[in-house]
Amino acid sequence: MKIKCGTKSYAEVMALPRPKHRKPKKPNILFRTLVRVASMPDLISTHCSVERVGMEKLSRREPCLVLMNHSSFIDLKIASKILYPRPYNIVCTTDGFVGKNWLMRQIGCIPTKKYVNELSLIKDMAYAVKELKSSVLMYPEAGYSFDGTATTLPDSIGKFIKMLGVPVVVITTYGAFARDPLYNNLQLRRVKVSAKVEYTLSAEDTKNLSPERINEIIGEKFSFDGFRWQQENKIKIDEPFRADRLNRVLYKCPACGVEGKTEGKGIHLTCNACGKSYELDEYGFMRATQGETEFPHIPDWYAWERAEVRREIERGEYSLDAPVDIYALVNTDRLYKIGEGRLTHTAEGFTLTGCDGALEYRQKPLSSYSLNSDYYWYSIGDMISIGDRNILYYCFPKDGRDVVAKTRLAAEELYKIAINELRSAKKDTNKESE
Repeated sequence: MKIKCGTKSYAEVMALPRPKHRKPKKPNILFRTLVRVASMPDLISTHCSVERVGMEKLSRREPCLVLMNHSSFIDLKIASKILYPRPYNIVCTTDGFVGKNWLMRQIGCIPTKKYVNELSLIKDMAYAVKELKSSVLMYPEAGYSFDGTATTLPDSIGKFIKMLGVPVVVITTYGAFARDPLYNNLQLRRVKVSAKVEYTLSAEDTKNLSPERINEIIGEKFSFDGFRWQQENKIKIDEPFRADRLNRVLYKCPACGVEGKTEGKGIHLTCNACGKSYELDEYGFMRATQGETEFPHIPDWYAWERAEVRREIERGEYSLDAPVDIYALVNTDRLYKIGEGRLTHTAEGFTLTGCDGALEYRQKPLSSYSLNSDYYWYSIGDMISIGDRNILYYCFPKDGRDVVAKTRLAAEELYKIAINELRSAKKDTNKESE
């Protein structure tokens, strides 16, 4: 997939008009059918099957909130199979509208800036269910999973569900990650795909349950593990490229502790610092070719990397400083390359400078609970995105280092630290005022 691009200076991009807000459009049956038909080839090739649990409780005309895990692009096609012919709007990242705004609106997509707090999104979703009588499909993780497990969910989801006041349905896919893991550069594997769609909360539940309890229920539904699913179901993946670019996720060697020297190629991941090599076998296990296998399960390796990042932060040692190509998005006409610069990340947050001195943007840790980051984004390259309601910056590291996964982990851990400090300070203030 490509995105419409252009080149302008930073000043020229900042002078571009910002789009006016438009309310969601209810997709008619023609466009719902077009999406359904366009999805069929991939669903047929993957033998996609669906298990329905409790869905008889939801009437055909009753709007609901559909929450779905996010593993690969086939997710949207699976949703079309499950939900058709029910009318539904789709919460979609703004970059998906670039060059095809009209079509995305007709399909029923609601644009949002990923990991940017936008009150307009909440209003748009409420308008869709209450005024348009349309369901809303949302990927609450926002970003694709790197290691096949659920990414961080927002703490506010329980409050939002209560505010919306409609039934909640959860779709969980199986095999979508195994077929097309993000790290593997869009190389598809021969894997069958299935999904479970479950009536999870009634409108009455959303009214009576506390936000905290709703968070717990949704969190339990988003506790999947793609590699564990493959292992337990003995799903054989024998493609010879299955470990290609696995270093994007497993960037730190557990044997020698060196970062950025692992290389995923073919079926092996090798550390070019100490020489230790691991095989990703046909059932999703990591096996050291010699010596101890520290982490047979890839999500355990990734969790160890998270813990290592957390320790760096607590010791005051964490930092990122990377030369980057910088692109900017201010409307849906096109994505503009605006120059080169440097992206730094520390306990104080992000700083992006460049464009011949014209650009200096800062973003604090509390700005977002996670980070918009991706591999081979629109075939341009590995990407880290920061920004606000006014402008989004897409940064593509130029030095070849695998920094995307670590930076996302660091952003999430820095947010946890900052939000805990803020909550503690509020508690202390409340105690003093009593």
